[in-house]
Amino acid sequence: MRTRAAILWEPHTEWSVEDIELDPPKAGEVLVKLAASGLCHSDEHLVTGDMVFDPATAEAFGLSQFPAIGGHEGSGVVVEVGPEVKGLEPGDHVVFSFIPSCGRCPSCSTGQQHLCDLGAFLLSGKQLTDLTTRHHSKDGRDLGAMCALGTFAPYTVASQDSCIKIDKDIPLATAALVGCGVTTGWGSATYAADVRPGETVVVVGVGGLGMSAVQGAALAGARQVVAVDPVAWKLEAALTFGATHTASSMEEAGPLVREITRGAMADKVVLTVGLAEGAQVGQMMSLVKKAGRAVITSIAAMTDDNVKLNLFEFAMQRKELVGCIFGNANPRYDIPRLLSLYRDGKLKLDEMITKTYSLDEVNQGYQDMRDGKNIRGVIVF
Repeated sequence: MRTRAAILWEPHTEWSVEDIELDPPKAGEVLVKLAASGLCHSDEHLVTGDMVFDPATAEAFGLSQFPAIGGHEGSGVVVEVGPEVKGLEPGDHVVFSFIPSCGRCPSCSTGQQHLCDLGAFLLSGKQLTDLTTRHHSKDGRDLGAMCALGTFAPYTVASQDSCIKIDKDIPLATAALVGCGVTTGWGSATYAADVRPGETVVVVGVGGLGMSAVQGAALAGARQVVAVDPVAWKLEAALTFGATHTASSMEEAGPLVREITRGAMADKVVLTVGLAEGAQVGQMMSLVKKAGRAVITSIAAMTDDNVKLNLFEFAMQRKELVGCIFGNANPRYDIPRLLSLYRDGKLKLDEMITKTYSLDEVNQGYQDMRDGKNIRGVIVF
């Protein structure tokens, strides 16, 4: 079928909205009509080159990331199912989980769906079912799809392992957010940081991930939640999502956290900035109390291996530094769970959508993100 999509032909260029050809679903795949797609920062990392394989690695593994259709945070309605699809039928409402969950690999079978073995193929842009493509340019060239999804398009074909069926009374444009950003941020606090009632939590960076981490910490019972961000209006907004204190930088947060904890410092610190850098690790660890925990959720450049950390303090004060992907969540359990919290009025999702865009406005949406104008921008089809 003929449809349209936002394509990134190579890094450091803009998204190009063009007509494409989309093949029908093959075995284990579904065709979905998209309702909405979040403008997640991870797609921006393709533009900047931070999440692009170096040429030697790409050649060694036979990878070709570009050209690629962007978008990995989407929701929609199943239009057609391929052979061997189970549990999905036309008319079902689904949220795409950017990390698939096959249910059979060692990670999935031990309750760690965010580490599903299928995740190894996500940046290849190929279909998870057979590592071929369903998306093609108008001149017949194969197109990759971000996280094997490609939600910057009104229609896409994806594996059933990436689809989470949801209740039809949930607004689809809102539901898209839990396919990546909200679940990642919320789980960073509730799972990775394991926030407990009465604790003091610092969240560094309050865009889409950070604002969700603030909500997760508050829902987990944190007594004090300190939101850190250089953008003043985001700090004001954070107070409506559960933050109790704000600071414009980690340097400014230090004396504040020391004061409100009577010198003990924070139980948990979560890093959710747009791009993690090695120098930030030592800064965030200085905010952590003895035996406290710091969580790195932010994506860093693939080549960044230079971390600044005081190892003496790290060991002698028994601090913990842990990584986090997709909030360490189990999408088949946690995506419906978060939407239930939204339905009950306990999780704010509508309030996170600062502005909606058409597909043709995708570049403006990302410029607004860079300029600090949005908590979350969403493409609505």
